[in-house]
Amino acid sequence: MPHAALHRFLRRVDTWLPRLVISPSGAAVFVFVYLFIAWTIYVSFTRSSVLPDYSFAGLVQYARLWATPRWYVAIANLFIFTTLFMGGCTVIGIMLAILLDQRIRVEGVIRTIYLYPMALSFIVTGTAWKWILNPGLGLEKMVQSLGVTSFRFDWLVNPDMAIYTVVIAGIWQSSGYAMALFLAGLRSIDDDVLKAAAVDGAGPFRLYIQLVLPMLRPIFLSVFVVLSHLAIKSFDLVIALTNGGPGYATDMPATFMYSFAFQRSELGTAAASATMMLATVVAIMVPYLWSELRTERQ
Repeated sequence: MPHAALHRFLRRVDTWLPRLVISPSGAAVFVFVYLFIAWTIYVSFTRSSVLPDYSFAGLVQYARLWATPRWYVAIANLFIFTTLFMGGCTVIGIMLAILLDQRIRVEGVIRTIYLYPMALSFIVTGTAWKWILNPGLGLEKMVQSLGVTSFRFDWLVNPDMAIYTVVIAGIWQSSGYAMALFLAGLRSIDDDVLKAAAVDGAGPFRLYIQLVLPMLRPIFLSVFVVLSHLAIKSFDLVIALTNGGPGYATDMPATFMYSFAFQRSELGTAAASATMMLATVVAIMVPYLWSELRTERQ
């Protein structure tokens, strides 16, 4: 009996010890993530301004949010940035992955070069591209110093074009990550399938369009989820590169929320914008998770 009791005790320890070890982290995540999310959502339904005011006010803050012209600029910029950022990263990523899948001799070096930008933070990327695109000391000045005095590239200070500088910097940083995912997918395809298609007369272009790319559908979905998440929460890249300017021409929902919360002291409107961003992320993640669970069940 003592041996059996000891065995039961050790089995209980094995069961509960991992839970005890991770419980502090779980409690911290619950408090500092989920409770603060719940707090933000509730504040968005109050009359909070400079300080929180917990009296319920319905959709007042949402009406104020959607009556703010700056919010529409942020939404339009998010649409432009997300569309071009995701499209550019996907196209460049799949092209680089196909190139590396040819098993060229210097594949390791090229793969490292392509992946290196992903190791940098968006703050570093934004700062570097701010120097590169600055008309007074970057690309424009360098080309003009070579004798092409008519060359102009002032997108960084042009309100109509500044958002596209954010797109350029974002694509430069994240295309390597998309490439890595696509390359892993290409390497997972059975070579026998490709050889059989080649024997049937499929050329390289037709082989990739009709066979390889459709087989990469799960990879495309993963790339879509990751890149859309990066696009929606883009904050540090915009702050480092344009600081939302000129004016608020490159404002995004994340920078809009920061500005209204900490610079204009309109806490309720900022909470409403944060809730709208959360709803957008949930609208993307829920179908993805449902698709993954359905695939696992099948």
